[in-house]
Amino acid sequence: MYTSAMGNTTHPLLVVGVGIGAPDIPSQAADGVKNATVLAAGKRILAAFAGHPAEKIPLRAPLAPILGTLAERRAAGGRVVVLADGDPLFFGIGRTLLSRFAPGTLRFVPNVTAVAAMAARLGRPWQDIPVVSLHGRSDHTALYQALMRAGQAAVYTDAVNTPSALARAVLHRAGDAFALHVFENLGLADENHTSLTLPVAANLPDDAFSPLNLVFLERLGPPEIPLTLGLSDAALSRDDTVFTKLPSRAVALALLGVRVGDVVWDLGAGTGSVALEASRLCPAGRVFAVEKHPGRFEHLRRNIQKTGALTVTPILAALPDALESLPDPDRIFIGGGLSQNPDILNAAAKRLAPNGRIVVAATLLATLEHARTFFAQHAWTCRTTHIQTSTETPLGRHHRLTPDN
Repeated sequence: MYTSAMGNTTHPLLVVGVGIGAPDIPSQAADGVKNATVLAAGKRILAAFAGHPAEKIPLRAPLAPILGTLAERRAAGGRVVVLADGDPLFFGIGRTLLSRFAPGTLRFVPNVTAVAAMAARLGRPWQDIPVVSLHGRSDHTALYQALMRAGQAAVYTDAVNTPSALARAVLHRAGDAFALHVFENLGLADENHTSLTLPVAANLPDDAFSPLNLVFLERLGPPEIPLTLGLSDAALSRDDTVFTKLPSRAVALALLGVRVGDVVWDLGAGTGSVALEASRLCPAGRVFAVEKHPGRFEHLRRNIQKTGALTVTPILAALPDALESLPDPDRIFIGGGLSQNPDILNAAAKRLAPNGRIVVAATLLATLEHARTFFAQHAWTCRTTHIQTSTETPLGRHHRLTPDN
């Protein structure tokens, strides 16, 4: 729904991108800015227009009352201009203005973005570079999704998500598989471009770079193991045979029916074989892999790095306590732990989203009976699928089928 004060319909609210560095007004907006009676912008941009006779309105949170003031000034006949870094419709104030004012009352004038300038400095096309804004965000999921999908990402940072903080986060999740570029003060006299490895960048203080910076991350080489369905069991990092093997994994994932944007829980994840392939099925979602055994957890982390399955969040914790801080899931795979702690199923089921699915891997009859009884008591639709697979192995001069379980 659009809301705006009625009155002045002669002058649209002019929204001008000032580019990077020192404000640069596009020629087609020059007269509009010159004749403005109200200028609204961030403090840095307003400082560059200190000599302009217009009323100055700083843009700061919360924006709602400020946008109300702009509507009032325009309704009273004022010529209102909003100035924004880069392009106002590219991770800028444009989206917010469109939610407050009818599109016909706004006129946008674009300009060069920091991402376009960065790509020019690097000398590479940028239409395929994902762009992530971490302004005011504590969740790095969007960054991991971009890096997993494209192997690169441009990142708008803030005072918390500094280049060093991003390096630490990506290093922890992906290992040293990425290079980090920091572009400081683009378009200004002291512009600087620094290229770093993740270990080096992670050890720098958070104030090592100018607050006016853009980060570019790029993968140094392809993942050690291509992330596909049907990962080879032998390729996974592990030191025992306690994991969901390829045939059972294929059936489990088919029964789960993971969708593109789903949140998936892999409980008792072990070395992460199910979580890894689930992440391939939900590139716009998230996978949380919970494992309490430290040794298996380290294999889980290593497998995430080997495959580049960066949307898998590994969690070293016991169940069901680990579930409290997780977002509600659309799909749950329980790969182990029910025989020692039957309460896991109840705790997980309480959190499942409507129309969600749970798949329980039961190697023990007691686990199967517990799961079937639980679902029957709660009137859930339930069915049991028995899987028996064998793999060809050599036997002298011949071959035989050896049971996988």
